[in-house]
Amino acid sequence: MTLRARTVLAALFVVMLVPLAADAWNRSPANTFASLPPGEQHPEGITADAAGNLYVTTFDVAHPGRLGQLFVFRPSGQLIRQVSVAGSSNLLLDLAFHPTTGALLVIDFGGHQVLNVNPVNGSSAVFATIPGGAAAGPNVLTFDSAGNVYISDSFQQTIWRTGPAGGAVAAWATSPLLGTTGVPPFGANGLAFNKAQTALFVANTGNDTIVKIPVTPGVGGPVAGTPAVFVNSINGADGLIIDENDNLWVAANQADEIVVVDPSGRVIAKLGDFEGLAPNGAPRGLLFPASLVRVGNFIYVTNLAIDLRIFGPANGTVDSQWASEVVVHTIARINAHLPPVQGLP
Repeated sequence: MTLRARTVLAALFVVMLVPLAADAWNRSPANTFASLPPGEQHPEGITADAAGNLYVTTFDVAHPGRLGQLFVFRPSGQLIRQVSVAGSSNLLLDLAFHPTTGALLVIDFGGHQVLNVNPVNGSSAVFATIPGGAAAGPNVLTFDSAGNVYISDSFQQTIWRTGPAGGAVAAWATSPLLGTTGVPPFGANGLAFNKAQTALFVANTGNDTIVKIPVTPGVGGPVAGTPAVFVNSINGADGLIIDENDNLWVAANQADEIVVVDPSGRVIAKLGDFEGLAPNGAPRGLLFPASLVRVGNFIYVTNLAIDLRIFGPANGTVDSQWASEVVVHTIARINAHLPPVQGLP
């Protein structure tokens, strides 16, 4: 071998020893924040009060006929109380404090209604009833700057609206893009306005999409434009929040991660992952993450951990067998600081 050939081979060997730039996402880990009491299962909705206490509802498919359950946790993760919600079904979903009245509004999926709930004693009053009877699928609620309430309907491809005091609802936006024939069998789900309230973003779980609805001012309140797909391929797009930079944080329930998308539709982070079950049967990390809320420097995420075969064998997913083995149901926590991504400023 010539000297030149030996030199070239030596240079190639040195290059091979230099580590290549990592192409994978720099994922912030999801750690367990709190666990539901023994026997309680499937945490779904989550919100926070001004003191940083976390409020969690459960989609308790194992106990038909039981009142819906609300759990309140301190910022430390300690359970303050468990409350049975009067007049509700066992299938509670999203919840949020009204920004002007302070009322705690809770979606009762099984009762096709939104309830105004006392978070201390569980007493409730009907805030709004969703039309359609058994065909209705109320899922998530959000608010505009005037305090109007918007409710996604996963089964009737509609966003409903009512005033700050509740009462009759009206169809604010209806589109096939808000329905689905996919798996899971839920269309319109998570809702959030951008900062300027010029658009409402809607997660469509069964279609793996985020739908953008343009918004213009109107005499009776914001007027919906024509819905359009904003981004595709978020596997099981579920809960949705928007940060101060108009980035969308989306719970991807079938990918067991939080996907962060910037205002242009480009993914800029993928956070958390499923890391198996702990010896006590609790998920490590994220397992079918459903809803999320930001409090200070953290994002809190409910691990719904549900076996979708309850809706029929054809609805089985890659998570179904893991979910069926969960014994302890959890809420996870992720650092809200976005990790750096190569190629982004």
